[in-house]
Amino acid sequence: MLLRFAPAMRNSYEPADVQRIIEQLVARIAVGFDARKTLNIVGIRTRGEVLAQRLAAALAKQGFAQIGRGVLDITLYRDDLSEIGPRPLVRPTRIDIDIDAQPLLLVDDVLFTGRSIRAALDALSDFGRPSAIRLAVLVDRGGRELPIQPDFVALTLSDVPKDHRVNVHFAETDGADQILVEPKQ
Repeated sequence: MLLRFAPAMRNSYEPADVQRIIEQLVARIAVGFDARKTLNIVGIRTRGEVLAQRLAAALAKQGFAQIGRGVLDITLYRDDLSEIGPRPLVRPTRIDIDIDAQPLLLVDDVLFTGRSIRAALDALSDFGRPSAIRLAVLVDRGGRELPIQPDFVALTLSDVPKDHRVNVHFAETDGADQILVEPKQ
């Protein structure tokens, strides 16, 4: 009798891995948009904001000359706001660009249930109506509760147990680039 075991899930990605993963994401996005036209990139606070900054810089190096940037805080749009606590931390949303009739790339670090993206779509509707909204995520860990799928994914982790988290760390916010799959605490 032949026994087959699934390979063990990788639970750590170091700085070089993260850099390579981001470069692959940039390449996919560059193919998906016209570099000669305006592209608005909006990151969801906090790590989606950092990832959006990196994507915008890398796309500019690839000839995207008309990149608008924005940052979205979705705290007040979350459907679990009452579970966050009596004083949720709300930070400023900065969308000082015209998003009407322009393509928009919405960026987040990890896609899990889809609820954060739903909240982001609700928040974006307060600022205008893009011609199209595409979603880019660094990690898709599966486990969707809503019918939301990313257009651009850098890393798919389909075997993350429900009692684990995917934590993305960036040098700008955490001192080093790293992706960790860890038990929830």
